Amino acid sequence: MEYFRLGDILINNGAITQEQLDKALALQKSRHERLGTILIDEGIINEQLLIETLEVQLGIDFIDLSKVRIPIELASLVPRSIARRHGVVPVRLNKDELTLAMSDPLNFVALEEVRTATRKRILPKIATTAAVNKAIATLYGNEGVARAIEEMRGDSAARETASQNRPQTEEVAEESQQQSAPTVRLVNSILERASVERASDVHIEPRVDEVVVRMRIDGKLRTVLTVPDELKRTVISRLKIMGGMDITESRVPQDGRANVLVKGHNIDLRMSTLPAMYGEKVVIRLLDKSVQLLDAAAIGLNGENLEKYNRLLGSAHGMILIVGPTGSGKSSTMYTMIRSLNTDEVNLVTLEDPVEYDIDGVNQVQINEKTGMTFAEGLRAILRQDPDIIAVGEIRDSETAEIAIRSAITGHLVLSTVHTGDALSAIDRLVDIDVAPYLIADALNGVISQRLVRCICPHCKEEYVPSPETLAALGCDPADDTIRFYRGKGCPHCYHTGYSGRTGVFEILILDKEFKRAVAEGRHTAELGEYVKQGKFTPLIDDCRRLVLAGVTSADEALSVLNASVK
Repeated sequence: MEYFRLGDILINNGAITQEQLDKALALQKSRHERLGTILIDEGIINEQLLIETLEVQLGIDFIDLSKVRIPIELASLVPRSIARRHGVVPVRLNKDELTLAMSDPLNFVALEEVRTATRKRILPKIATTAAVNKAIATLYGNEGVARAIEEMRGDSAARETASQNRPQTEEVAEESQQQSAPTVRLVNSILERASVERASDVHIEPRVDEVVVRMRIDGKLRTVLTVPDELKRTVISRLKIMGGMDITESRVPQDGRANVLVKGHNIDLRMSTLPAMYGEKVVIRLLDKSVQLLDAAAIGLNGENLEKYNRLLGSAHGMILIVGPTGSGKSSTMYTMIRSLNTDEVNLVTLEDPVEYDIDGVNQVQINEKTGMTFAEGLRAILRQDPDIIAVGEIRDSETAEIAIRSAITGHLVLSTVHTGDALSAIDRLVDIDVAPYLIADALNGVISQRLVRCICPHCKEEYVPSPETLAALGCDPADDTIRFYRGKGCPHCYHTGYSGRTGVFEILILDKEFKRAVAEGRHTAELGEYVKQGKFTPLIDDCRRLVLAGVTSADEALSVLNASVK
């Protein structure tokens, strides 16, 4: 291959000017990064333009790694250290020719290192940086999984042979078996993959003849690998040991907790087992304690909703409820509020089940029902600790609700969550658990109802003309043909889902005097809804429509959230 300089290629192609190149080269001297990285970071070009330019000028094809299945055996051909150092990943081997995906095909040092290590002819391909990094993590992670599985099979066969030669009365030390090195590596590989994929949950599900590992990414479950059926007891026992559960008990559900360090990230694991037809199913919730807590704008609050949110946080006393179904982001909003309210001037105490994030300066209390530390008992104890602000993880029963509400009436600011469909339903929920309407009216300042929607991938975002039916469903004028919506067509960055990341949609109800009077009188939800329509209340559909029109999320995603809300 003839050697080219990237700057000259981009200038000849008209992609950048000499002045922009000189600026980037000056930055390169101080930052010691590759020129392409600096040009992208400075906003002079984007990665797609760089790839298209190199394709034309060098005759090197682009490869979509999200559509390629890389054989695990290639991991032994190119060492992981070389792959990570240079941002390259082997894709396929055809006799003496190795196809190599590279984020920078002008990295001739990388080409020479791979050629020397493999003793193969190298056929370079261009891929996005994100796709290469993901492929490296997947390939070498899968290699670790495959190696661990083979070693576990070998260990299992050896133990079976040994047991046949052992007297029948002698028992094998099960715990030492379950913690063998291959098992540990396999479980660690699964957890590392989950961290790389930004998964919120890992599901380990025994099936008829295998164990399926699925991960919830951006709210959707995705199968990532399978484990042979004969190894399921070993894997599940390892997880139980990590979580402090009883490995000899498989007939009843168990809960456990562990903490692991994955690539510098402190990950808290909350585990749950469930006896199923083909064995115990394990679900692991991953909480990255290394992640900084968000602010209001980062969770999706802005405009009128942000103003209402700030008004509620400015309350000296009363109750603020955060409502929504499981997985709607209530905990993130609660922690965002706690972070904003946490100052040296207040005594802020939380009751949590479990404590998810450690916040300096906040007195966080872990619920433990086995020892009698319930939400109700914890609240009673907290009230003797001179609190200013109390955050209750969840209101689950009438006793907790009544103590929390009376605390709000007597001068404390109380934050809590309730599982309901929308803001108005929160009032019905409190009435259903026998809280008097007049107490609700006296204590409740406002309700924040929320959902999470997936964001359109910025790399494959495209504009389109929505149908009249879609416009009508989102409350737009179906006859307005000037409205444009956006969607992701799918690309390597988002692995052809069209989405990357999530944000919140909100409706915030602030109770004014007239509304409080209606609540105290025990008015039905339909009547309360009329009061809401007369005030400054932005329902969930309006916030969804705003995000769709702004191109943050798609109409399909917004409508799926709204339809779930109706149900």
